[in-house]
Amino acid sequence: MNRPEREEGRMTYCVGLCLQAGIIMLGDTRTNAGVDNISTFSKLQVIEQPGERVIGICTAGNLAITQAVSGHLQQGVQLDGQRRHLSDVANMFQAAQLVGAAVRAVFAADGLTLAAQGIGFDCSLLVGGQIGAEAPRLFLIYAAGNFIEATADTPFLQIGEHKYGKPILDRGLTFDTSLSDGLKLALVSMDSTLRSNLTVGLPMDLLMLRRDGLRIAQWRRIADDDPYFTKVRQGWSSALRAAYLALPAPDWV
Repeated sequence: MNRPEREEGRMTYCVGLCLQAGIIMLGDTRTNAGVDNISTFSKLQVIEQPGERVIGICTAGNLAITQAVSGHLQQGVQLDGQRRHLSDVANMFQAAQLVGAAVRAVFAADGLTLAAQGIGFDCSLLVGGQIGAEAPRLFLIYAAGNFIEATADTPFLQIGEHKYGKPILDRGLTFDTSLSDGLKLALVSMDSTLRSNLTVGLPMDLLMLRRDGLRIAQWRRIADDDPYFTKVRQGWSSALRAAYLALPAPDWV
């Protein structure tokens, strides 16, 4: 008997940075992990109205659930008594509310059926961008439809298999980090996850937004043979080896 697909939220890694200079969002594309069952789907979607708004959405969790959330957002979701779209919400807070409402709508439709099959309602999403003159903002939406926001004290959010990529961001990232340096840290964070967890895989998708640019500054798919990513991987590995070799030996050995 065929079993329903069980895709755990850990089978991905997506990270969003909300910096003084703008937004960076990065996500892998692996959705299933196994010896003979590996699939690739983009987990980063973008809504762009140049000069007016750019919103990026990264997804982690059961693919059927996250695609259903995306479908609801495309059709429109009830918010404050009106059917709204990400193209017409007034600000990023309302964008997060709308995505949360879409998650709850999918749960209302499919939650009991999934539970009857022994499948948890597993999804999480990053929603980041800028609308109008408001500052760029970044939110993490949970499976219950509630959410938290990145702050100047904690300028990054992660979903999926996040533990391997978190230490580099904790040590190196601040709200004042430049977009260029933020991109390097995000790529090192992804590389650390790729090396330690086979359920996260290339290629990955990158979105960069400059503060008040109100258009996509960089949209790029990064594969294993990407020249810059190769330099980052090799440079970081060499720097780590040099750093630990330069540390003094313990005087008690």
